[in-house]
Amino acid sequence: MRPPPTLPMREGLSPSYLWLQPGPWRNMLSFLAERFTAVPEPVWRERLLRGEVRNQHGEALQPDTPYRSGDCIFYYRELPQGEAHIPVEEKILHLDDHLLVADKPHFLPVIPTGRFVQETLLVRLKKATGLQDLVPIHRLDRETAGVIVFSHQPASRGKYQSMFQQRAMFKVYEAIAPLRSDLELPRVHRSRVEEIPEQFFKMHEAEGAPNSETHISLIEARGALGLYRLEPVTGRRHQLRVHMAALGIPILNDLFYPEAVPVGVADDLDKPLKLLARSLFFIDPLDGSERHFSSERSL
Repeated sequence: MRPPPTLPMREGLSPSYLWLQPGPWRNMLSFLAERFTAVPEPVWRERLLRGEVRNQHGEALQPDTPYRSGDCIFYYRELPQGEAHIPVEEKILHLDDHLLVADKPHFLPVIPTGRFVQETLLVRLKKATGLQDLVPIHRLDRETAGVIVFSHQPASRGKYQSMFQQRAMFKVYEAIAPLRSDLELPRVHRSRVEEIPEQFFKMHEAEGAPNSETHISLIEARGALGLYRLEPVTGRRHQLRVHMAALGIPILNDLFYPEAVPVGVADDLDKPLKLLARSLFFIDPLDGSERHFSSERSL
């Protein structure tokens, strides 16, 4: 369990933390230099001298501070150099004492990962609000736009997260995809969705008992395309994209399904994935009120 951070948020990023396990290290400098080899030892020395590594008691650790198994240390993650700005704008739809609800644009990642740190929804919202304990309580792909819910109150976070585990949050998506005259709609699509071992970023339908379910209906025809309503009952990664591709109606501008484009292809901001998390509904576990949030974006 993470104790309260003893370093402040910096550039919208909360400090990272690490519980110290038994080991042979004499002091903190020798441990950090060996544990994080991508950071040169002189850099770690300077960080320690500047007070940028602290334990759970708020004590600034020095290069010669003895290594103590069982302590929790807080430190800052190094920011990538030259991170490109993503020219899209998010919007805060709702903020109360427990939740923040945002309307995410296409192309913006939710959390820091890989080459994206500052240009993520989480970091942007932390910088805008100063909420250090902000955490997303469900997933939304970088390519997908729409409603996403964050918790910023650790004491109530578990109650909101448990609603997803219990399937008590009802989400509606919209998508634009080809029409198929022979496809009977509305329909319920169930299948087993699993990760492709040799392509960790991609999912597929596999043999076996279904572990995913999506309700699919057509809202309106738009020439050779259709605007679809998608209601996922389960929350497998890329579930909607996999299910639509499996039905022969892949979502427009999908770069993963049915076939993935080569790695490294730059984003085309004029061709976003035509998938939108339109709305989300749930009964608030704290006071029993009905909560309904809708995206202001359109496809």
